[in-house]
Amino acid sequence: MKRLLELLGFLALVQGGTGLLHEFTDWHVGLVQRVGFLDGYEVYASVALIVLAFALFAAAESRRSG
Repeated sequence: MKRLLELLGFLALVQGGTGLLHEFTDWHVGLVQRVGFLDGYEVYASVALIVLAFALFAAAESRRSG
């Protein structure tokens, strides 16, 4: 379970980072800008993904390994 939380946290962190990279550099990377209902809210969604990633890392750290 710990590995799964870490993997999901990593994926959320990467997608949040690439979403911000897309918004501020206009590179066409990441999945956040491709989701239709997030039009106009891409920055907020990317920041929310980064916050979610840190929450998942904290949850993974609180789990016992084993």
